[in-house]
Amino acid sequence: MISLSISTYTKDLPTITGIRWFNIAVLTLTPSIALAGLYLVPLRSPTVGFSVLYYVFTMLVNNEGYHRLWSHRAYTASLPLQWFLIFGGTSAVQGSCYWWARAHRSHHRYTDTSKDPYNAHYGLFWAHIGWMLFKTELHTGTADISDLRKDSLIQFQHHQYFVLAMLFGLGLPSVIPGLLWGDWWGGFCFAATLRLTVAHHSTFCINSIAHHLGSTPYDDKLSPRDHFVSALLTMGEGYHNFHHQFPMDYRNAYMWYQYDPTKWFIAICNRLGLANNLRMFPNNEIVKSALTMQLKSLKKTQDSVSWPSPVEELPVVSWETFQEESKSRTLLLVSGFIHDVSSFIERHPGGPSLLTKNSGHDMTTSFFGGFYSHSNAAHNLLAMMRVGILAGGVEMPAEHAIPPSQRLYIAERR
Repeated sequence: MISLSISTYTKDLPTITGIRWFNIAVLTLTPSIALAGLYLVPLRSPTVGFSVLYYVFTMLVNNEGYHRLWSHRAYTASLPLQWFLIFGGTSAVQGSCYWWARAHRSHHRYTDTSKDPYNAHYGLFWAHIGWMLFKTELHTGTADISDLRKDSLIQFQHHQYFVLAMLFGLGLPSVIPGLLWGDWWGGFCFAATLRLTVAHHSTFCINSIAHHLGSTPYDDKLSPRDHFVSALLTMGEGYHNFHHQFPMDYRNAYMWYQYDPTKWFIAICNRLGLANNLRMFPNNEIVKSALTMQLKSLKKTQDSVSWPSPVEELPVVSWETFQEESKSRTLLLVSGFIHDVSSFIERHPGGPSLLTKNSGHDMTTSFFGGFYSHSNAAHNLLAMMRVGILAGGVEMPAEHAIPPSQRLYIAERR
């Protein structure tokens, strides 16, 4: 797993061939009106509450409908639920579901390539909003949308999109506060345009931030990442690394504690009989992907750690040579390995004399409890001081032998 960080991409932006003026108008007028409203229109508590609720509604139904139902076919929905989702999704004013799902399927099929409509490798700005503002020589990759072409509800919304967008995106959120508590301007500036501005850029963050910031617990081959902040902004769409690995899964958050209200909403619809055939990727494969990334992370850590010299690279030293060398430096024999502890003498917790006076001796018994039963850390540290292997193991002349009851024999190493 990769730690949280913002990745740097270096691909040059594609050549601009034109400007999408309509998109620029929508994406500049709504925040401009919202900003003016914040300065000129008094904030009223009922309008603020309604704006928040309508934002939650917009994001939830857009996620559940545009994204998980029609883009990925992660479950099947009853006709009443489909009507609810298609109209609710229109309130986000992000284009028709037909156009949205087609682009999104291309994004999944061609992620991080020139055929990806919002390729993250062209930078944050391009992935976030640039791809909607400018025309380029790039061509979006094709994806199978035959089911969307045959869906009469999708085609109805596509052909009547602008009327429906005005109704659910601007009209309804403006009219409700105006009719119920007389706040027409507040409804227009806050429930309509400010909500749209926040909803737009929260959703766009999944194309941009979610491909740059976060972790990759399931695969790091491509740019999608998991991050709680992205999930918080989008009602659960921020676990993007999981989603790109298992796109047909109705869940975006796999773990029970991860924030994914859209998953919970779909589950509730399922309990009510409105949604069926909830698709879930086999748990074994999800765990396998996560384990692969964990092993990869451990391997990276393992490669960064210094380890003892391989046994086959250590010289085999005779008892006589061991004795001769131990006169000029502090050498100890433990478990058949000869260790040069000269640099450790002053740091030895038991004091330097215990090491110096036993240079040239077999300290196996002492190390394993004769004097002190050493910790795993001590074993690891001692292993780093190996300089040779005693020929014949711990066998030695009688005058240097330890009592047979305490003697540890090590198999001969070659």
